[in-house]
Amino acid sequence: MSEVRTPTFGAIIIGDEILSGKRTDKHFTWLAGVMAQRGLRLSWAEYLGDDRARLASVFRRTRESGDVVFSFGGIGNTPDDHTRQAAAEAFGVSLTLHPDAEREIRARFAAEEVTPQRLLLGTFPAGSAIIPNPFNRIPGFMMHAHYFVPGFPQMAHPMLEWVLDTYYSSYFNREPDVDRAILLTGEGAYESALLDLMERIVASYPDLRLFSLPSLTEEGVRRHLELGVAGPAARVEQALQEMIAEVDRRNLAWRYRD
Repeated sequence: MSEVRTPTFGAIIIGDEILSGKRTDKHFTWLAGVMAQRGLRLSWAEYLGDDRARLASVFRRTRESGDVVFSFGGIGNTPDDHTRQAAAEAFGVSLTLHPDAEREIRARFAAEEVTPQRLLLGTFPAGSAIIPNPFNRIPGFMMHAHYFVPGFPQMAHPMLEWVLDTYYSSYFNREPDVDRAILLTGEGAYESALLDLMERIVASYPDLRLFSLPSLTEEGVRRHLELGVAGPAARVEQALQEMIAEVDRRNLAWRYRD
């Protein structure tokens, strides 16, 4: 039986306020962390402003890629929120009041408070399904493996944890990947001198991710090279020991990274 391929995951973080520096993004680090806890990882991330045409173009591209996409922000009802409209355009459908979203909104507010403006919060691309919001019951929406949530972390984060646990638990690895590395110093501790070793490790361990991180002092002087691998613990240890054996053969100074 062939192994089921894990989907490619990406993140889109939307908001002029983030690109201008007025607000600090709180989604990327959180998402990478909760995915790592489940044995998953992001393959890419993009930051976009509140530009409807650009958003629609990106959503068209990501739909064609077949990636799983987590989109943060821009699903409100104010004039600077464009995500719902851009998604509808990208997916070739109209916007419509989702009946499940309407029920959630009516459950959240008293009857006299359910205004047309509030119902706009439940207007999603036709054919989508809702993402429940445990914070205030105003849902997000999902369509074509794209998951759209608000920009507020208090809402977005539990909503996307629900998405991961509901739709992607079959890909979870309950033994999360680890990464281990050594710090190399001295004359031969630079990337160009170790390319052959890196290429050999990549070829021998295609299931691992190799990383090489040079470090410089403030004066620009080379301080050390961090060389390591990430993946399943047993395979990581095997690859690391192979790297250490070669580093020792070349008489390079090294120590384990803390």
